[in-house]
Amino acid sequence: MLKWLDHLEEWLIALLMGAATLLIFIAVLHRYASGIPILYPYLMRLDLSWAQELCIYMFVWMAKFGAAYGVRTGIHVGVDVLVQKLEPHRQRQIILLGLACGVFFTATIGSLGAYMVWRIAHTQQTSPDLEAPMWLVYLCIPLGSYLMSFRFLQVGWSYWHSGTLPHYDPLPVAEWESSPTQPTGSELCR
Repeated sequence: MLKWLDHLEEWLIALLMGAATLLIFIAVLHRYASGIPILYPYLMRLDLSWAQELCIYMFVWMAKFGAAYGVRTGIHVGVDVLVQKLEPHRQRQIILLGLACGVFFTATIGSLGAYMVWRIAHTQQTSPDLEAPMWLVYLCIPLGSYLMSFRFLQVGWSYWHSGTLPHYDPLPVAEWESSPTQPTGSELCR
C-alpha cells in the first residue's frame, strides 16, 4: 500500500512539473509567434490567457506534494549542527520531538485548510481566467499537508524502530570525477 502511495506521489509531482513546463513553453511560443504577421491571424484565434493561472496552480500543487516527498526521502534542508553535538540519547529525543512538532504543525495546517476549503465550497467563488471552483484550487492545502503529516509519522515510526532517518546523499564530485566510466578532464581536452 505504501509503495503505491509513494509512486502516486512521485508521478503526480512529475506530471504536474512536466505539464506546467510544457504549457509555459507553448504559451511563450504562442506569444512570440503571434508577432509574425503571417501567423497572426491563425494564432490570435487561440486564447491562452488561462495558461499562466493554470501553471501557477500546478506549481502550488506540486510544491505541496513535493514537500511531503522531501520529508519521506530526507531531502529537506535541516540545520542540525547543535543536535549533532549532543550525546546520542539526547539526539534521539530532540529528533523525535522535532518530528512530533512537524506532525502537529502540518496536521494543524491541513485541518485549517480543510475548514477553509469547506467554507469556500459553499460559495460560488471561481478563479479569474479558468473559472474553476476555488475550493478545487485550495484543496491542495489539506491534501498536501495531511500527506506531509503522514510522512512525518512514517519517518518518526521508522526512526523510533531503526534509529535512522532518511538521508539524501548525492554522489560527491570527487567520487564522480574518479569514476572509471566518466572521462577525466585531460581525456575531454584531447
